[in-house]
Amino acid sequence: MNSLDDIWSSVLELMGRELTEVAINTWFSECRIVGMSEKSVTLMVPSDFKRGVVEARFIPNVKAALEQLFACDMEISLVGEEALSQTDSPGEGIPDPDEYTFDKFVVGPSNKFAHAASLAVAEGQTRDYNPLFIYGESGLGKTHLLYAIRHEVTRRHPEYKIVFVRGGDFMNELITAIQTGKNVEFREKYRGADLFLIDDIQIVAGKTSTQDEMFHTFNTLYESHKQMVFTSDRPPSEMPTLADRLRTRFESGLLADIQPPDFETRAAIVRNKSAKLGLILPNDVVNYIAENMTSNVRQLEGAVLKIRAQRDLMDAPMTVSTISKILKDMFREKTSYVPTPEDIISETAKYFSISPEDVRGQRRTRNTAMARQIAMYEIRVLTNLSLQDIGNIFEGRDHTTVLSSIQKIEKNISSDPEFSQMVRDITSNINSLK
Repeated sequence: MNSLDDIWSSVLELMGRELTEVAINTWFSECRIVGMSEKSVTLMVPSDFKRGVVEARFIPNVKAALEQLFACDMEISLVGEEALSQTDSPGEGIPDPDEYTFDKFVVGPSNKFAHAASLAVAEGQTRDYNPLFIYGESGLGKTHLLYAIRHEVTRRHPEYKIVFVRGGDFMNELITAIQTGKNVEFREKYRGADLFLIDDIQIVAGKTSTQDEMFHTFNTLYESHKQMVFTSDRPPSEMPTLADRLRTRFESGLLADIQPPDFETRAAIVRNKSAKLGLILPNDVVNYIAENMTSNVRQLEGAVLKIRAQRDLMDAPMTVSTISKILKDMFREKTSYVPTPEDIISETAKYFSISPEDVRGQRRTRNTAMARQIAMYEIRVLTNLSLQDIGNIFEGRDHTTVLSSIQKIEKNISSDPEFSQMVRDITSNINSLK
């Protein structure tokens, strides 16, 4: 394997076959491998709370992924961020991986506009793109562009104060500042930035105090002509719980979306990653991977890492036949499966240990009400039924009741990671019926 970061990327990709995307993002987005020997791995988990959850719930998943990569049982040690020295990281907030630069970003039709806008901002070519708002699904390169902007601006202006933070960290820092009476220090940190980069801004939606602070931070930086760049998994218009005054400000700059890469871009990503790892793949193997892995960049990189590990550990030949066996667990079967409302209600009821009749009916206990609202949300998302059709399933409720229930679930998903994970788990259970 090439580096600890590469190994961790591959571990996340493998765990993503068993865990929901929400679980991965919630508990592992800030983790990284900081030490490794033949039989053990040291994993940095930044907060005491997250370390407790990872230790209690996810160690088997991490160990299983490492075993797939290295064909041996690895011991896992968890450490906190305070145990590590980060004095050599530029700017503030998040360490800066050297590989996340503009020259190492594979440009294609699906990301060309976002790349060009990011480069223009980093090179100071324009002040019109403020804020720059980059959005797209997970694993398509949004965070890479943020790192690249920071790297280039640091090179050009080493005197700049650059603040790079994740949306969840911004929220947690604000909570701590309020609890400890350090609001002034918090505001000085963020409102004094020359360049403000924030990853996963959608996390602040629906959180009143955090949105208020973001609003005032935005205004201060904008009026001081300081550049801001945000990333999100969706555009501002698709965040139902985002405050209108923030939505209009996010939309006042330049919005740039990133779509899943096309075949040529996927093939280029595979070749670039392989070359970086000292791995030479035949063209038919590159094409086979690019044809069968279409969702995101992270999946492609994870595939190359797994191939490299199999070659080094098992001396596997680089043929399409061999590669197809190595990567079979990473390929997702194409399906036209659409669950029925009965399936959805049944799986939701099972999750809450109640009967399907209770979900459809009029009982108003906390469990039944939540299960009913989630079932309505799942039916709306997973089927083509109208609001009125959904209402008819639930003992004749009208479409306004259904809409209200769906909006409540959407708000909870955006504001509560654990609730969001629960809904994703229910969705996964429903989809597993196919």
